[in-house]
Amino acid sequence: MRPTDILSSEHRVIEQVLDCLEALAGKARDEGRLDVGRAETALEILRTFADRCHHGKEEERLFPMLVARGMSTQFGPIAVMLDDHRAGREHIARMVAAAAAADAARFVPAALGYIHLLREHIAKEDGVLFPMAESMLDQAARETLLESFRVFERDDLGAGTHERMLALADELADHYGVLKAAERGLSGVAPGSCGHGGCH
Repeated sequence: MRPTDILSSEHRVIEQVLDCLEALAGKARDEGRLDVGRAETALEILRTFADRCHHGKEEERLFPMLVARGMSTQFGPIAVMLDDHRAGREHIARMVAAAAAADAARFVPAALGYIHLLREHIAKEDGVLFPMAESMLDQAARETLLESFRVFERDDLGAGTHERMLALADELADHYGVLKAAERGLSGVAPGSCGHGGCH
């Protein structure tokens, strides 16, 4: 298994949560009332799984390895991805503030902006950055990254956090009737799996 396969499998989980967030935002727009509890659940997953876990592994593990092999952080794919990560955090901050105030009118545009940003971001990573990364990595580098992902999940995220986020994402998917990550398809890769016994 390649490190980029793990990151792509996490994209399927994020897409699952984005679909739930879209349903939640649509309901809030139509009813003029925000389901604060489910909004907070979605935000917990996005802050913990999408940002701390997924973006963290990219920013602290994958990107430095690519920079060491000549990729720039000032322009090109990594620069674009980092800008997207920053913009995503700004959208999340707006959603958090709106949810705290139970303000549907503020929550909806922040949510829709985040959804649009992340869907495009995922397409760029899966279609451009990850293939470029694989062309720059040899097997030793891949194994180093895989191990660093496991350590990151264990030490930076905390044991059991990954599983808890996946369970919350599935609860949201059940509620809103959206496709789960396992149904979205990345052949041979379990969503969130780091292989070799996992990364928990």
